[in-house]
Amino acid sequence: MNEHYYEKLLNIRTLGDQKVFNESVHYHRYEPTSYPALEILSQQYEFTQEDSVVDFGCGKGRFNFYVNHFFSSSVTGIEMNSYFYKQAVENKKFYFQTNKYKKDNIDFLNCFAETYHIKSTDNKFYFFNPFSMQIFAKVIKNILVSAQTNERSVDIILYYPSMDYIYFLDTTSPFTQKKEIKVPHMCDTDPRHRFLIYGM
Repeated sequence: MNEHYYEKLLNIRTLGDQKVFNESVHYHRYEPTSYPALEILSQQYEFTQEDSVVDFGCGKGRFNFYVNHFFSSSVTGIEMNSYFYKQAVENKKFYFQTNKYKKDNIDFLNCFAETYHIKSTDNKFYFFNPFSMQIFAKVIKNILVSAQTNERSVDIILYYPSMDYIYFLDTTSPFTQKKEIKVPHMCDTDPRHRFLIYGM
């Protein structure tokens, strides 16, 4: 199924190149996870309606709407760029026009990732290489503090992961790698087209 099929199904607009650039060198350019990659992830990794999923660097919200639509998970998108945040909020309005039966458990916040207060219910965290290693380390620390305060199982989901992210999780965190999911065809030309699932 192509990207236009999903855009029509979800009634959202997330295609196109980045038109606005972030002022901070710590935040990377906007690029949505491809729908074929999301298909592979959802086939090999379980989301449930009990999950509270946080997408750091959510852009226009594609991942959030996909997970909510197919699994009814609660989703929170964190976006520091006000332009993309407004696009995500607009997409939410369109999404619920054609998904009226869905529970409104989608939130978008216009803030820096490291300042987001991890909720006691948040249990899955998605990263498509959104920012620098320095910010990633701060966010992981916030997740760990929350998990220690309110004990629960927590998963980190990395897509197209940087070696710095992997090294940090492998060597300086209590997270262990649970699963690797390669995206067929895309992974053949670029081995970074894969998901790494870390759990604690």
